Amino acid sequence: MPPEEFRRHAHHVVDWMADYLAGVRELPVLARTEPGDVAAALPDRAPEKGEPFEAMMADFVDSVLPGVTHWNHPGFLAYFAITGSGPGILGEMLSSALNLNAMVWRSSPAATELEEVVTDWTRELLGLPPAFAGVINDTASHSSLYALAAARAQAYPEVRDQGLFGLPRGRVYASEHAHSSIDKSVMTLGLGRDAVAHIRADAEFRMVPDDLVDALESDLERGIRPVAIVGAAGTTSTSSMDPLGALADVAERFGVWFHVDAAYAGPAAALPEARNLFEGWERAESIVVNPHKWMFTPVDCSILFCRRPERLRDAFSLTPAYLETSEQGQATNLMDYGLALGRRFRALKLWFVLRYFGSEGIRDRLRAHCELARAFAERVAATPGWTVSAPVPFSTVCFRFEPAGRDPDTVDALNRGIMDEVNRTGDVFLSHTELDGRFTIRLSVGNLRTTPERVDRAWTLLQDAAAAL
Repeated sequence: MPPEEFRRHAHHVVDWMADYLAGVRELPVLARTEPGDVAAALPDRAPEKGEPFEAMMADFVDSVLPGVTHWNHPGFLAYFAITGSGPGILGEMLSSALNLNAMVWRSSPAATELEEVVTDWTRELLGLPPAFAGVINDTASHSSLYALAAARAQAYPEVRDQGLFGLPRGRVYASEHAHSSIDKSVMTLGLGRDAVAHIRADAEFRMVPDDLVDALESDLERGIRPVAIVGAAGTTSTSSMDPLGALADVAERFGVWFHVDAAYAGPAAALPEARNLFEGWERAESIVVNPHKWMFTPVDCSILFCRRPERLRDAFSLTPAYLETSEQGQATNLMDYGLALGRRFRALKLWFVLRYFGSEGIRDRLRAHCELARAFAERVAATPGWTVSAPVPFSTVCFRFEPAGRDPDTVDALNRGIMDEVNRTGDVFLSHTELDGRFTIRLSVGNLRTTPERVDRAWTLLQDAAAAL
């Protein structure tokens, strides 16, 4: 595309993007399409000859956009709500224009060193000690996979060359409320899904350390090697905090790798009033935090912090002749800290976000989201027939409608119906989980555009749907 043609179309695209961000609140948050609708609206094969850009944009608006669930919508209160903020989007645009691959330092010195700088800025914002070094991956699923690969290398020093075949069974210990990516990682690493010991949680959905100790002692007696303990700093269902300090004690006692999944709640450590909830995570070997969840950075951007990064490097470093450079040993080669050789310039968008908002601006917005969630939880708890199902340490609320005199299965069906009715309005989008075997609705505040009025609207819709059903 000639530069002047690119300039003309780029202006049009940026104007569209600005209009979209300004008006996204007027769109239905949840896509209204049925499975297969988007594919059916598109040609069966790519064009033989190139098409004008105007035709592409028209099809994008007419055929693709109707199938979009708008994560940038202020009514997106499902899962863990996120924001592609303006500065982050601009950083992403520049990263795409540069189109670099930060595999070794020489292939992109700026991307390598900016990643080191921006992860260090984030580490300091979260109050982690200087020993921790960070690398940016795409998602927490891969960050946790890499951390557990390093843990496996520690538990099985021979695995790098010989593999796992013929070696004793291993075990990874995580709460029964741990994210499914932990199970997937253990499967991927060849330990088998049965190698995950799901430790019982207490009434507030936090891992019980005494049960963890019992599981470790039992496995050691049977010749099973402990590989890692995974603590959750904000579980996926309830955002509950495992007792990180107690888990660190257990990890040190048994000499086991301690990994902390703080993908969602990690940014809250920037708040002085929340720092005590994270006590003990500084003793972990590895921590994952996702700036693309609650630090307003466009997907994807996940930081894996390691207290001893050389252990991560030892698990992955492999340099063929065609990637050797004269800077070997003097500069960081990011390819050594994970599986991927191709590495996008993700640090640039996070750098823009941190500089645009500043630490104070980020803390103010996190605090506002927590206040919105707690105010919502208070209204739920104060309304007859409604219950809050879990503590609310951050910006996620789990709750149910429980009218008297109904059997549990009927109440489950009723809550599912309420959520579906609310989601059909297009004003808000809520998700659910299962707690103590029961269907539970979740509301999570994390989008910069979400206002008190939007949360009020969600509560009105919930009450209307409960009354109607």
